[in-house]
Amino acid sequence: MSDPNKKLPPTPQPGSSQNWGVMILMAVIAGILMVAFMFDGTMGAPARSINLEQFQALWRQGKVVMNQPKEFPIEVTTNDASSEGSITAYLYRNTPKYPEAVFYMPFTDSDELRALCNRFGITTTTKVENTLPTTNKAERIWSTDDFIRMGEEGRIIMGDRAPTIYENGSQGVIIGEYRKNPTGTVTLKDVEPVKVEFSRTFQGDRVRDLLGSQARFVVESNTWSMILVNILPVVIVLLLLFFFFRAQSGGPGGAMKFARSRARLLDPNQNKVTFKDVAGISEAKEEVWEIVEFLRNPSKFRNLGGTIPKGVLMVGPPGTGKTLLARAIAGEAGVPFYTISGSDFVEMFVGVGASRVRDMFAEAKKHSPCLIFIDEIDAVGRHRGHGVGGGHDEREQTLNALLVEMDGFTANENVIVIAATNRVDVLDPALLRPGRFDRQVTVNLPDAAGREQILRVHARKVKLSPEVDLNPIARATTGFSGAELANLVNEAALIAARKNNPTVQQADLEEAREKVRWGRERRSLEISDKEKYMTAIHEAGHAVCLLKTALKKSLPLHKVTIIPRGPALGVTMMLPDEDKHSEYKSELLDYIVMAMGGRCAEEVIFGDISGGARGDIHQATSIARKMVCVYGMSEKLGPVEYGTNHSEVFLARDISQTSRNFSEHTAQIIDEEIQRIVTENYRRALQILSDNQERLRLIADKLIEFETLSGSHVEELLETGTMVSPPVRELPPPMPEAPDAPTDLQTPDDMPPAPGEDKTE
Repeated sequence: MSDPNKKLPPTPQPGSSQNWGVMILMAVIAGILMVAFMFDGTMGAPARSINLEQFQALWRQGKVVMNQPKEFPIEVTTNDASSEGSITAYLYRNTPKYPEAVFYMPFTDSDELRALCNRFGITTTTKVENTLPTTNKAERIWSTDDFIRMGEEGRIIMGDRAPTIYENGSQGVIIGEYRKNPTGTVTLKDVEPVKVEFSRTFQGDRVRDLLGSQARFVVESNTWSMILVNILPVVIVLLLLFFFFRAQSGGPGGAMKFARSRARLLDPNQNKVTFKDVAGISEAKEEVWEIVEFLRNPSKFRNLGGTIPKGVLMVGPPGTGKTLLARAIAGEAGVPFYTISGSDFVEMFVGVGASRVRDMFAEAKKHSPCLIFIDEIDAVGRHRGHGVGGGHDEREQTLNALLVEMDGFTANENVIVIAATNRVDVLDPALLRPGRFDRQVTVNLPDAAGREQILRVHARKVKLSPEVDLNPIARATTGFSGAELANLVNEAALIAARKNNPTVQQADLEEAREKVRWGRERRSLEISDKEKYMTAIHEAGHAVCLLKTALKKSLPLHKVTIIPRGPALGVTMMLPDEDKHSEYKSELLDYIVMAMGGRCAEEVIFGDISGGARGDIHQATSIARKMVCVYGMSEKLGPVEYGTNHSEVFLARDISQTSRNFSEHTAQIIDEEIQRIVTENYRRALQILSDNQERLRLIADKLIEFETLSGSHVEELLETGTMVSPPVRELPPPMPEAPDAPTDLQTPDDMPPAPGEDKTE
């Protein structure tokens, strides 16, 4: 026996280390923002952006600080690799008082003077005098250099007090007013930074003429900025790739751990599933119980020279309990149990899957004896050598590694591989040979006894009424898988909760069975009276044809309803009393009659047909084709199978194969036989309904009245024309009187908005 005190390896937990990648990325972004902030040119103060025309007007008005070039410089910045430039300056928040004075400047060349005035935007008035004015009011006499300097600084007053030019022949003077430097010292709180963007190509001369010697012109080199622009994207991409590989690997040293196995160790303390929780598959439980016994007491088998199978492949339809059975093995064995999906091996990088397989087996051998469960193994174990249907080198290398690890040169003892799939036909033959998957455990759909056991297992979780009998439910759920039965019990609990019942009743289970098999009732679907009557005739035709053939003994009529369920406008429900594993020819022919009953009823009553029988036609044709090609029930063709591909298609294997192994002449005979079988039974259905036309109308009228009739009620109407105990019509839940009144029909989207909340878009 295994040591119960043996400590299992700790279950790997998600990484709890700090995410250094995110921190580094945040630091890079913060550094870029810091650099941009420090080299703004305004010492961190937010600069207001204005255009060149606005700046020029402010310059003329004397609102630009010019008397403190050290504290508040005017700087013009251009770039040797760009045509753009900028001006940074400071404006007075409140325009200071400038002392004013009169200037007097003689000149000898009037054209030169007017050119200077145009340069600085000075408008003047010209007067011709015989005697030039004197300098009595002038503070001092200006030279041409003084006039240019004051014009560049914008000190000359214009407007109503614009300068006047006096001319007398070749001599002349210009007299005007100008602003002197403001008094006092300007502080940082008295000014506001501004930034002016301009085009060096089109506005460069204008800026130089305006600012002159008052500004400092700076030409920046673009070398480092170009390097930053070119290198920064590469650095960001490298960082992103680094973070990606780190995240894929799940921790420090991620680039080296990218190819590590993703198998998860199941914690025995959390896995409470045992064989008591698995029902309906007794033979499969017996098959895998040997594995549990070997893991508990391996010497019992080794003393006799026996070895336990290295691999167990569980095969069966979806929902039959393959994964649940594997969890039960882990719960019973009490050994390390690794679980992984077949899709976890295959990656976009070639060789990663094979490396993960090797790493998984190496880790499992360290903790042997142990179990490895591979769910959906067909994702990695499909046929090799096919380039169609998903085959590529990475998947095939992964499969090769799995084959070698399971049975290669190196002994692989005490590591048992359990796999599950519902497509065993697509697996590679090398994977299925003895020595790898030695044993195939078929997990089929449960029979009636198995379904009852499964219902009892899932019924432990809900509150059942003492009067509930699960045996009728189990017998009426032929073809249900374990997952569907679990869903049925859960739906019954939800239905009982909606009815505010303290326990789950038998009626809740019946309603849940119908909901799972045929879909939920759609009472809100609006159907016209004409279409509703046509649906009633259609469903009554199915029921009459069923009751007038021998099929009613093997497939009793359960219920007929014209309430829409799922995609159908009406449903004729049949529930067998026992599981059937084979069909007789007479039963198949009667089934075609029943399937054609709806369309024939429309033809008998209305003299016309609708498109509502498309599903019935498909079903009848499919049965007739199987009778001819598979079951050998055609007298003309005999007991010969025609066509070899009657299962699911695997494109990579079947694309080069043909499913037709007969001649054109035989194909024509097959078509004729299929058409004959369907047509003959169509005529049988027409004859049955024509002979029972009045009862057909009566059943349809009762369906319009009650919407749903049980099989016994329909049989009474067909035989006697009356019902001993008519059913009670079930009405849908009432609609609320007020918009906020509670109702069973309300959904979360129907709830009124909260006060102050507006849901309109």
